[in-house]
Amino acid sequence: MKKILISTALLAGVLSYAGGFRVSLQGVRQLAMAHTSAHAEDASVTFFNPAGMSFIPSKLSIVAGGFGASNTVTFQNLNTLTSTETDNPLGTPIYAAIAFKPIEKLSIGFSFSTPFGSTIQYPYDWEGREMVQKLELKAFYFQPMVSYKMADWLAFGASYIYAKGQVNWDKAVTQFGGTVNINDDKASGHGFGFGFYFRPDPKLDVSIAYRSPVDMKAKKGTATFTVPAQSTVNTLLGLNSAGQDGFTATLPLVAEYTMGLTYKVTPKWLISADFNYHGWERYSQLTLDFANAPIGNQADPTVLVAPKNFRNSKTVRLGTEYAFTNMIFGRLGAYYDESPYSDEHFIPETPSFNSYVFTGGLGFKMNKFGVDLAGGYVMPQSRDVKNKTLGFYGQAKAKAFYFGLGLSYNAF
Repeated sequence: MKKILISTALLAGVLSYAGGFRVSLQGVRQLAMAHTSAHAEDASVTFFNPAGMSFIPSKLSIVAGGFGASNTVTFQNLNTLTSTETDNPLGTPIYAAIAFKPIEKLSIGFSFSTPFGSTIQYPYDWEGREMVQKLELKAFYFQPMVSYKMADWLAFGASYIYAKGQVNWDKAVTQFGGTVNINDDKASGHGFGFGFYFRPDPKLDVSIAYRSPVDMKAKKGTATFTVPAQSTVNTLLGLNSAGQDGFTATLPLVAEYTMGLTYKVTPKWLISADFNYHGWERYSQLTLDFANAPIGNQADPTVLVAPKNFRNSKTVRLGTEYAFTNMIFGRLGAYYDESPYSDEHFIPETPSFNSYVFTGGLGFKMNKFGVDLAGGYVMPQSRDVKNKTLGFYGQAKAKAFYFGLGLSYNAF
């Protein structure tokens, strides 16, 4: 019974949700064009490809923006026909970046973003309460970077990634009639990125970029049990007087490969396309090391290994922009985003769907300043949930939309 208590979903994907199911909200202009990457008009390119800094037309570029992200997940048990809908608050990812050319061929920059993070809230008495009741996730990326223009048509760039993560998770402990809270606000990891940016013709931009895996290390996590027979459970699981136990874990976040291009059909009209590849096979399992709680295997009772069985996934994007005037721009886009796991491995705390997304927006330029507006409508495809490991079966559906506001300043 002790093993069932936690192994159903203790940390299944807590920070992988923040690093693997990447929310594509790092540039408002980019989102309006399906979040394509081969755009070097301002410092928002820094997140996608540091080499793009070399082709920003201004010496100094500063951008900042924010988004609203709304999503709802509905799960139905096909045997009982019981339906459960999440009540998630509005997510508010933000980003900011700066790029500067100290000399003609050298560019330096810095990008801050919250690319991964959301809150999912189920009713506390729903049938999957032992897996999740509420899950709050945040992740922050800090990326200093440099780019060197090797030729008029070619630049190379590289960045260092420092990632900081937080998680706050409630789930039921029905065996003891209470709940457990999983909390860690100090998980961190390191990585790098690099890329090449090409402009072989004034009409064509090509971006090739790589973002490395990041091992998010949770070294001081706390599991807090709140149950009626607190002292008995404390003794049974080796908890302290506050009903707490510590844990450590290393959560593998995977590599991302991106190839994008933008072609100017006319001076006023451009078309962009991207292909993203995510190496999610790296996330095959999650290992948790508890300080005292004997909830693992017989060989090492405090170590719990939970299978994840993720697979590599891809995203295909297509976007366009048209300049109505020198000051007003219209944008549209669409993309297909593939889930990194099958129906047999669906997990409600980090629900993922194969999705079609349609985007659009407007841009306004006023001398050195710019304002961008964007929105996106997501059409997730329903899933037949067949997770034998969790004993979780039924049908899952979702709906979501995004909107964003971005500001830019470019000093020529």
